[in-house]
Amino acid sequence: MPENSSVPQNALQAKPCAIVIFGATGDLTARKLLPAIYNLTSEGLLHPDTVVIGFARRPKTDDDFRQEMLKGINSFSRNRPADNGIWEKLAPRLFYHQSTFEDAHGYASLAARLSELDKRFGLSGRRLYYLSTSPTEFSTIVAQLGEAGLGNIDPFNSGAWRRVIVEKPFGHDLKSAQELNHQINRVFDESQVFRIDHYLGKQTVQNLLVFRFANGIFEPIWNRRYVDHVQVTVAEDIGVEGRGGYFDTAGTLRDMIQNHLMQLLTLVAMEPPVSLEGNAIRDEKVRVLKSIIPYAPEQVERMTVRGQYVRGEKQGKPVIGYLEERGVAPQSQTETYACVQLAIDNWRWYGVPFYLRSGKHLKRKGSEINIHFNRAPGVLFNKPQRGTGANVLTLRIQPRESIGLQINAKRPGTATAVTPVQMDFEYHEAFGSYSPEAYERLLLDAILNDSTLFIRRDEVESAWQIIDRIEETWAAGKPPLKFYSPGSWGPDEAEQLLRGSGRSWDELPQESQ
Repeated sequence: MPENSSVPQNALQAKPCAIVIFGATGDLTARKLLPAIYNLTSEGLLHPDTVVIGFARRPKTDDDFRQEMLKGINSFSRNRPADNGIWEKLAPRLFYHQSTFEDAHGYASLAARLSELDKRFGLSGRRLYYLSTSPTEFSTIVAQLGEAGLGNIDPFNSGAWRRVIVEKPFGHDLKSAQELNHQINRVFDESQVFRIDHYLGKQTVQNLLVFRFANGIFEPIWNRRYVDHVQVTVAEDIGVEGRGGYFDTAGTLRDMIQNHLMQLLTLVAMEPPVSLEGNAIRDEKVRVLKSIIPYAPEQVERMTVRGQYVRGEKQGKPVIGYLEERGVAPQSQTETYACVQLAIDNWRWYGVPFYLRSGKHLKRKGSEINIHFNRAPGVLFNKPQRGTGANVLTLRIQPRESIGLQINAKRPGTATAVTPVQMDFEYHEAFGSYSPEAYERLLLDAILNDSTLFIRRDEVESAWQIIDRIEETWAAGKPPLKFYSPGSWGPDEAEQLLRGSGRSWDELPQESQ
């Protein structure tokens, strides 16, 4: 490990393996995956003999691929530009394999190339397949890997393993998710499958378990007796950004609520796991999902809001409406904003509403979880004229990863004036500049066979059961689609959803990114 590395000295180094990236000419590889591999290499966390094979349709040489990946590292890595010494060691272990995803000969030649690289670098048959492709290709790639014998483990090689990372979305409803899971499990055992949600790799999300279960002051009040409600927000300040064709078939409910926000909800609401082992944690997350009260159609109308941004202006610049975006159907009813109120029917959370919202072209970008505690009794200071507020615990995921607690304090002066003040902890200030990107943590965990931050089959299917109930009613036009201006916080109806119970949405703070 480099002398100047700030990586914890007890960090594990992976054994050498082959990382095969399907769809390697796509944006994700250059922006996220290769920068992550470069950073893991520079920190001494990947074995120096680890190799990377990019698999894609376009004709390209190994050198072409290496130069494109170097450009991606120089543009997007948190450690940039690339250090010449590190790059000179990494570049010879980057290879490109040209084939369509449907061509069986391409997989046969891939198998031969992997065998040759096994011998050259001592990989011992350890292989990680990363499906960085359109979801429509997942089944084809997995089936072809199976046909080529690339999913099987050599029974005479105890060190060999095969694992597959699958990017979201995992289906577009329960039925398609079940079909996809069935097709994957025909080739790979569930223990070999790593369904990735990059939100789970973020430091604040990982720290949720530590925050809850390693601090004695919070867990005793983490329940219906002390918590009034919970808000989970993932806001984007941009539109569909050229993804109109895909987004119009998905919408915010499927694209964001079903995965990112539901995962955050489970980590907030789960019971203490029996251990830190991956399946023990995922067992508790599934129990939360199974405890969420399913919607009746009339509840969908009353407890959800769907919206779509229209033409407008944001920060003095014109913004086209969603229906004007390339690839979007002229009369599309697809939501660019979704807000849902969920209830968890268990002993800990009975009667505590969980509000989830996400949208595009909102006022500002940010992701955070806000836990609102019950107000203190109004006998002394909690009277309307005193100006006190509820205590709010904020777990901010982006843009600046931090934890804050809003408390009430007396203003300086002779009068008894009470005002809310903020106590903050920021990762960057507390721990310095070392903060691995989400894909670094998740790639390394998959290589080390740590499934904690990945999503299990029953998690995916349980989440879809909840979302399908909403989608069915929305498809019938209930509640009707609402419209909002770019740069706002979404439709007015979303605020009214909380206002009816005397609550309001927390506005994400203005911060530099």
